Parts: sequence; C-alpha cells; structure tokens
Amino acid sequence: MSIHRHVEVVESMRGFVREHIGSLLKPVEESWQPSDYLPDLNAEDWVERLREFRERAMVLPRDVLAVLVGDMVTEEALPTYQSWLNRLRGLADQTGVSDDPWAQWSRGWTSEENRHGDLLNRYLALTGRINMRAVEVTIHHLLNRGFDPQTENDPYLGFVYTSFQERATKISHRNVATLAKRAGEGTLHTICGVIAGDEARHEKAYRLFMTRVFELDPAEAVLAFATMMKRKITMPAVMMYDGVEEDLFTKFSRVAQRTGVYTAGDYADIVDDLVRNWGIARLAGLSDLAAKAQDYLCGLADRYRALAGRVSLSGSDEFSWLVPGEG
Repeated sequence: MSIHRHVEVVESMRGFVREHIGSLLKPVEESWQPSDYLPDLNAEDWVERLREFRERAMVLPRDVLAVLVGDMVTEEALPTYQSWLNRLRGLADQTGVSDDPWAQWSRGWTSEENRHGDLLNRYLALTGRINMRAVEVTIHHLLNRGFDPQTENDPYLGFVYTSFQERATKISHRNVATLAKRAGEGTLHTICGVIAGDEARHEKAYRLFMTRVFELDPAEAVLAFATMMKRKITMPAVMMYDGVEEDLFTKFSRVAQRTGVYTAGDYADIVDDLVRNWGIARLAGLSDLAAKAQDYLCGLADRYRALAGRVSLSGSDEFSWLVPGEG
C-alpha cells in the first residue's frame, strides 16, 4: 500500500466532506446536553428528585453497572482518540481553528463525543453505587497508557478502524439500553439510546468516507480493509487499569460477552456488515494482491462466527469500580 497515494485521495475529498458534513453533525443549538437527562440539583425539590433517581438505579444488576462503567471509561479517554484522529495524514487540523472540512469534522466529532463520557460519568456518580475514585484512577491510567489502533497514521486504515469501532460502540450502548429497560430503569434506557444515536451518525460518516475511498481507489481500499482485519480491531480501552487488576479489560470484556452487550458474534456481524456495505464481493478489475484480499474479506465473517462459541466466560468478575456489598 502507498500512504502517499492515500493522503492524496483523502485530500481530494475535501469538497465531498464539506458537502456532507452538515448532515453528519448536529448544530450545538439542536443538540442534547448531559444535564437534559439528569436530576436538576438546582431545583427546590432536588433532594426528592435525587432520591427517586437513586431508587430507580437500584434495579440495575451489578453486571450491567460494570459494563456501563467500562463503556464510560472508554468514552472518557476521548483526548487520546482525538489526538490519534488528528495524526491521520491528510486530516490534521494544522492550526487548531482551521476551516478545512476535515478539521471541522474532527472538532465536530470530538465535541459530540465529549458529551457521552460526561453524561455517563455523572449518571454513575449520582447512583451512589459506584466507587468513583477507582473509576477516576482507571480513566487516569488509560489516558496515561494511550492506545495503538495499528493504523500507522494512514487515513484509509483510520477510516476502516472508525467505521468498525463506531458500530461496535453503537451496539454496546444500544444493548445496555435494552438491559436497562428490561430491569425497569427508564432513565438509563433513554441515556444509552441517545448516545447510541450519536454513534450511529458517526458510523454513517466514517462508512461514507470509506465508501468514497472505495470509489476513488478500490484496490488500495480493499488492501487497507484486509490489513486492518488481519491486525484485528483493537478496542480503545484495551489498556485500562484500575491500579489493582492488570487484566481489567479482559474481565470487562467477559462481562460484556456474558450479558450480551458486546460479543464475539457482534464482531463477526460488523465484519459482515462492512463487507456488504462496501460491496467487496462486487469489486472488479483488481490486482492479484487486491483480489486475494477480496477473497479473504468475503470469507472472514463466517470464520469469526465459527470461533465465537469458543469464547471463555470463566473467571472472577469482581470490580473495584462497584461499591462492595450493595445491590
């Protein structure tokens, strides 16, 4: 693959991005804010509101709380993700206030994503069921440790990663919303629903960007897709650490798998969805190398599905994040 070619193509897409950015991001004036979904602590009856809020939150199973904390920690590491996005060649905001459409997208995406961690953090703190200092230590460690999605600052690899990851995040939040509704916690159901709605728009954006890349540079695009799949999608919070448990992400992933929030089957489904969305099987006139990548991608989802049932769910699932003995 030629990263120089990739940068040229992405830079040629500025007009395309400018044309679509208005439908992919929402104006601030039309956007929700975290305070819209939480008790108003400035209200005269704030004590009663908070008491009712906590009573509703008590119905949530501990597994759901643990997954919700892990999702929140993932969202709170946004500074790392924004820095990574700005390192992708051809997308960088050179001044911090550039009117380049790629820079506008980066800042707009970041501003929308920033609300997710804020909302989930405040929700969890208000429940009274969370050891917030342990959570804060986890966020601190995650930001210190960073993450490497193995995209090498290549915009094609970056678009494949974000197309996959935004869908994975949408699935996770949507499924937590379902579990909250099942438990009878309507507030969390609504919160996770609105966050999932944002993730769906962001998924649409990155898939659209990569769709355009496939139109302009199909051979290099399919090679980039195959490269990321061979490296496997590294989840953004894989380096999470609470100061106690080095293998914290594995524990979090195990609970997410057991509760059905995010599973190995979901991973396979995302691969399948991207292969179909980008029309990989229909690509024609490819080089021999790109055609081999095409064949690999078209059979990949089935291989992952065959492995999905082998995921181990055994092990301790106690978390420093949860208040001991409650619930």
